[in-house]
Amino acid sequence: MKQTYFITGISTDVGKTVVSAIVTEALQADYWKPIQAGDLDYSDTHKVKELISNDISQYHDNSFSLHTPMSPHAAATIDGVSITKHKIKRPVTKNSLVIEGAGGLLVPINDTETIIDLIAPKDKVIVVSRHYLGSINHTLLTIEALQSRNFTVAGIIFSGNEHPSTESIIKKMTQIPVIGRIDEEPYIDDRVVSEYATKFQENLEKI
Repeated sequence: MKQTYFITGISTDVGKTVVSAIVTEALQADYWKPIQAGDLDYSDTHKVKELISNDISQYHDNSFSLHTPMSPHAAATIDGVSITKHKIKRPVTKNSLVIEGAGGLLVPINDTETIIDLIAPKDKVIVVSRHYLGSINHTLLTIEALQSRNFTVAGIIFSGNEHPSTESIIKKMTQIPVIGRIDEEPYIDDRVVSEYATKFQENLEKI
C-alpha cells in the first residue's frame, strides 16, 4: 500500500540522507527533499540517487533549491525568495514516497513556519538519532514535539557506533519501535545501502 515516510533528525548531520537512501531502497519508494540549502552541484538528491540500486525509485525536484548552506529561512533571504508551506507542493506519484527534512523539526523556513509544518497527518515519521552528549534530550524532545501534534512516530533509526545505555533509555522512555542501527561505516556506497535495506526491510514493512 502506498505510504509516505518523513525522515527527520534530532539535529543536523545525524545521517538523514543515508537513512533516506536505505528506506527508499528497502521499499523501492520515490525520494523527495522539499528544501535543499547549499551543495546544489552535489545535493542530497544526487547522493541518494547514487546510493540506490533499484530501477523503480524516482527522484523528485526540490521545491526550493537555495545556494547558501544555512537554515532555509536565512538562505532564502540571501537568495531573495520567500518560502512558505503552501508553496511546497508534494510530487504526484503512484509509488510510496520518502521525504527528507532539513536539519531538525524546528528549523525555520520563514518567520512563522518550521520543518515540522511540512509533515502531513498521515505521514509515517522516522526519527534518526545519533549519539552525542545531549542526544537523549534531543531525541526525546523531537519525539515529544511530533506526538504533541498527533503525528505518527513510526520508528527510530540509530546512526553511528552503538551506545547501549543511550539507546536503552530512549527505547524505554518513548516506547517507539527501533527499526535498526547504522554502524559507523568506513564508507557508504550502494552496496552498503543495499545491505542495510535488506536488514531493515522487515521492520520498515511493519510500520
